Formats: sequence, structure tokens, C-alpha cells
Amino acid sequence: MEQLLNSTANHTDNVSLNYCVILAGGRGRRLWPSSRMEKPKQFMDFFGTGRSLLQQTFDRVSAFIPVNQIYVVTSLEYRTLLQEQLPEIPSEHILCEPVNRNTMPAVAWAGRRIHRESGSARILVTPADQLVMNEDAFMRNILEGLNYVADNDIMLTMGVRPTRPEPGYGYIQIGESTLANGISKVQSFTEKPDRQFAKVFMESGEFMWNTGMFLTNVTNLRKWCLEVTPDMPYRFAELKGNYSLEEEAQWVLEHFPSYPNLSMDKAALEMTENVYVMKCDFGWADIGTWHSLYEHVQKAEGENVVLDSEVMMENCRNNIVCLPKGHVGVINGLEGYIIAEQGDVLLICPKEDSSALIRKYVNEITIKYGENYS
Repeated sequence: MEQLLNSTANHTDNVSLNYCVILAGGRGRRLWPSSRMEKPKQFMDFFGTGRSLLQQTFDRVSAFIPVNQIYVVTSLEYRTLLQEQLPEIPSEHILCEPVNRNTMPAVAWAGRRIHRESGSARILVTPADQLVMNEDAFMRNILEGLNYVADNDIMLTMGVRPTRPEPGYGYIQIGESTLANGISKVQSFTEKPDRQFAKVFMESGEFMWNTGMFLTNVTNLRKWCLEVTPDMPYRFAELKGNYSLEEEAQWVLEHFPSYPNLSMDKAALEMTENVYVMKCDFGWADIGTWHSLYEHVQKAEGENVVLDSEVMMENCRNNIVCLPKGHVGVINGLEGYIIAEQGDVLLICPKEDSSALIRKYVNEITIKYGENYS
């Protein structure tokens, strides 16, 4: 890893210009009931490693980006939880949204803050809830991408080859290649296709999974934000001069609710022309659904996945089980199910394409029994 860092530092732009924005404000409802409103999935340790998904993301990027150049965006209600899990992050680098407006406004705010520090910054934007299998390859790919966007005013996303027809992911169609190895223009983007189309995309060889990671330089980020949302009533670009962080916080409190509910994926891949994709080889999974968790965890007897839980299983196949500490599960005769318990909620439902089912259950439970169960 040290050799890789040294070789990358020979680039004309200094590695010290690299920044990272970790997006950690999501609710993680597709992993309900283990992921709950009071403690969503990014703050959880599903694999018994002693580190939450957020902490693992921080460990991964802080290996090659200075800690004082890492920002984390979360919801105001999770500030204390985030500070407990990442005490290394300076408090002024924790940006707390007063209301949830998805990821694009969060990136705009973080980009504005980074621009105050450096007009030459190159920025990695990454979700907090992903699994990376090869961290050396991850660092190599990201540093190559950051070097590329330092010299090119583009939005660059990281793509990986599909390994299965997963309907819960986004699919990027590869377009015209650039002179840079592994970087191509984005031809089209399809978010969460049905399984039949996902199979066609995978077999065509023309598509990559969207990892949700984006790279750009800070000047292009500001320009891109203004182009994507020209009708936004209040923009961070309107903050001028040597304003204090207290003034910024008050400005955000007043104006952030007026921002559109817009994701980076949609803004960059569906509303932008100047967007490119890099083919990466670091091995990746979005820990967003029970099905994706099942696919990327080592299987036990009967092809069952047991996530850091105490369980006795008999005549069971292809299930995923996640129970709280101190609870013991005895399961007989189930095949292809999710068995998940957290606090006062137990879920037992078919594993295949469960996202729509879980969304339905969360909505109905909330209406019938209140938000404490969501």
C-alpha cells in the first residue's frame, strides 16, 4: 500500500489535494427491521467485525486521504451517534442536514465547505454503507480517478462488472472510450431494472453496476451543481465572502428545506451530459438489501447466511438470519426466507426481491402502529 501511495504521489498534482465526502444520512429501510430509524444500517456492524459499515468506510478512505480532509454528511439526529463512532473526525467536518433532501444537496454543501479550504481540491464522494473486497485495488482505482478529474472537468463514477442479474442495483451502459485506460462516456443509465432486464444487461457485456461513488474537482462540482438545479431557490453559491461557520449553519437551517429531494445518482447519471465511468476491479457490494447481503456473505450449511447471530437450523436452505445479541433462534423447515429481529419487531418474509415487500410493510406498520416501529 505504501508503494502504491508513493507511486501516485509522483503525479504533477499533490495527493494532499484529495478530499472525501462520506454520505451517512440514509435511513436504510430496505434492511428493516435490523436497520431502524434510531440506528440505521451505516451505524451497524452486520458481520461481527467490531466496526460498523460507516467505520469501515472511514478506515478504507483514511488509508490514503488525510483525516482532516474527510467530511461526513448525516442527519441532525445522528450527530451524537456519528461522533461516538468516528471521534477522529473534526466536529466542523460533520455536516448535519436539518431535513433529509437526499444526496445531491448534501454533496453541494460539502463541496462548498471544501472550496473554502482549497480551490484545487479533487473530491471522492462515497456512500457509507458499502462492502469492498480488495482495498489495495480500491485505493489504486480511486487515486487514478482523482488524478484524472484533476485535469478534466467531468463527473466520474466508479463502475464494476455485474456478477449476477441483481434488480436492486443501477446499471450504467458504457459508451465511447476515452484516451485514459478504463474510462468511458456514460451512454445510458437504468436504475433498479426488473430481473429480466438486469439479466439482459449483464449478459450483453455493455453495462456496469453503479457503485454510487463519484469523483470530480471542486471547481467542476460547483459548476455542475448550478447547471443541474438552475431553478433552485437558494444555492450555496450565494454564500460569499469570509462568512463564519456559524453563519453558514444558520443559512443552511433556513434554506436547506427549499432544496430539491434529488439523489447524486439521478442528478449525475440522468440529468448530466458530461459524465464518465471508470471500470474498477476492487470487488464491491451495496449493503442495501437483504438479498445483496445474502449474496456477499460466506454461506453456512444449507447455503444459509447467519449474520453474527446464535441460531439452530434444521431442514433449512437459502435463508438469511440476523438476530440481536442475547437472542437464540431455532428454525426448522424454511427455504429462501429473511428472519430478522431488532428490538420490538420480528420480520419473516421471502428473500427473493424483498425490497418492495419491506417498503410496503414499513409504510403499513408506521400507519397502524406509529413511527417507533419503523
